[in-house]
Amino acid sequence: MSRNNLLDAKALQSKVHGDQVKASEKWLGYLLGPAGALLLNAVLASYLNVYYTDVLKLTSVWGGVFLTVFPIISKVLDAITNLVMGYLIDHTHTSQGKARPWLLLSAPLLAISGILLFTVPSGSTTVQVIWVMLSYNLFYSFAYTIFNMSHNLMVPLSTRDITQRGGLSVFNQISTIMISGILVALIFPMAIMPAIGVDKSKWIMLMSVLSIMALPLTLLEYYFTKERVTEETQEEAEKTVSFMTQLKAIFTDKYMIIIYVYFLIYTFGSSIKNMSLVYFCNYVLGTYNDGKTQSLLSMIGGIPMGIGIFAVWPIARKIGKRNATLAGFILYSIGSAICWMFSENLTVMLIGQFIKNIGGLPCAYVFMALLADVLDHLEWKTGFRSDGTAMSIYNIIAVAIVGVCQGVFNGLLSHAGYIAPEIVNGQTVAAMQSAAVQNVITFGFVGLETITGIVMAILLIFLNVEKGLDKKQKEIKERHAQKQ
Repeated sequence: MSRNNLLDAKALQSKVHGDQVKASEKWLGYLLGPAGALLLNAVLASYLNVYYTDVLKLTSVWGGVFLTVFPIISKVLDAITNLVMGYLIDHTHTSQGKARPWLLLSAPLLAISGILLFTVPSGSTTVQVIWVMLSYNLFYSFAYTIFNMSHNLMVPLSTRDITQRGGLSVFNQISTIMISGILVALIFPMAIMPAIGVDKSKWIMLMSVLSIMALPLTLLEYYFTKERVTEETQEEAEKTVSFMTQLKAIFTDKYMIIIYVYFLIYTFGSSIKNMSLVYFCNYVLGTYNDGKTQSLLSMIGGIPMGIGIFAVWPIARKIGKRNATLAGFILYSIGSAICWMFSENLTVMLIGQFIKNIGGLPCAYVFMALLADVLDHLEWKTGFRSDGTAMSIYNIIAVAIVGVCQGVFNGLLSHAGYIAPEIVNGQTVAAMQSAAVQNVITFGFVGLETITGIVMAILLIFLNVEKGLDKKQKEIKERHAQKQ
């Protein structure tokens, strides 16, 4: 894509100026700006499947096959759009960068597709199935793919300064963990879910508000971010390296392969956990929408995430991002194992969740900085940036695994005999679930992450990309200086 002069207009220029990261960039571009889209996505991650199973009652459609197969098949399209977006980003050359301009397009798409996800017509099952498939793919394969790829590249492209990049990574994750976490994990189960139950009209109203909120906030992220790394290589960027050359570079680099496998395993475990959370609190640890079990579990278990804002980066700087994350996953597995052994004991569950989330702090707050280090290493090794292509593979893993997890989880629920709640005399009444259903839910929420935590700790032993990174970054800057 050739240089686009449209973005040279003053109204579309970044509000961030200068080579150093300032407070406004951190607070508006990396904390508040992404909050709308990330909140919407977090709600969907926890409750969209509940909407399908409990409100639309699609669990039994086609003998349980529909909710099992359609999320998986949808990810084929999602994978294609991710590859296309990676190509487009790497071939976008504008005065506002190569990834940021796509935030502008994602803003209205997020709002529209988010609303369509829930305005499923009543009546014919066939019409509902078609609507669900189309709206699901419009959101995940297009709107959120465009946002997520451009958003995730903001930290790697913001600066080469390791300290500033680390600070932006922390602020970036605060939006995900604190803002969306507090609302989705605490306020939703405590106040919102008991109020809306399985009332479709209330679901539509709620999700429409959240979808519309994403639009202005995403624009805020666009205006208060800046691609300094892209500006360094602006003239060289016009001569883009071919897609196949970038793919070869990515898949022949051991650090890229390790971080992809690491991310795949992490996403698999956390996706199953997120989908299982509501069901676990409703049918294993507490009662349906009791307004306290999920809130208490999330609040006590999530306290370390608040502490981590101040503690994790100093620790990571002292012992290294890789070492901090590796040690964290050992605690992560211990906490999950405690929860797995005592899944019906609220007190022990709270202790286990607290330990687990302390262990998860480094992964939560420094991962994007670690990925940025790998991208810099790849540039040093190859002589060119592969941000869009690398992020397209990253996103394919994210969306494909989420789709697979949703299909697998729904398939296991259906096979075990899950029974959706009903509205009786205006009240939501949940059925008693069998031991088989409870076992599926329990393993999904606490069992699986016991295993994945150990696997990730072992894998991280081999990710020593931080060694000699300062020297590599210095060489990269010298190369660019020589070409100017």
